[in-house]
Amino acid sequence: MDAVHPAQATKITSGWIRKGIDKVINTTGSRTRMNIVGAIELGNLSSIVFDQYKTVGGDAIIQFFKKVRRSYASMEIIHMVLDGAGYHRKKEAVDAAKELGIELHYLPPYSSNLNPIERLWKVMNEHARNNEYFADAKAFR
Repeated sequence: MDAVHPAQATKITSGWIRKGIDKVINTTGSRTRMNIVGAIELGNLSSIVFDQYKTVGGDAIIQFFKKVRRSYASMEIIHMVLDGAGYHRKKEAVDAAKELGIELHYLPPYSSNLNPIERLWKVMNEHARNNEYFADAKAFR
């Protein structure tokens, strides 16, 4: 599980421009962004639980844990792998996870490459954001 915060700003990742030719790249000054929390089930990568929140903090994480529990109601214990972000370790969130039967397993620091959901965020960027211009927040969302 992890959060991602894509922004409306144009994300240029690649492209070809002939030498000596200027290329116009549309961009926006907007700071609009989305806050998405998601989890992916190992062994069943088509099973994704996600939601969008106004901000990502302890309360959003607790709400997300409840959503995951509803999605996997038949499971006695849910093992969740996540990074050590402050809102993941917040006492209220840890207590809520225990109450919901979610066992938290924290990744070592600076090891986001070990979190499978990061690969999903990468694919999301490649297919939805990279080299795309969004004229307004509605188009972006």
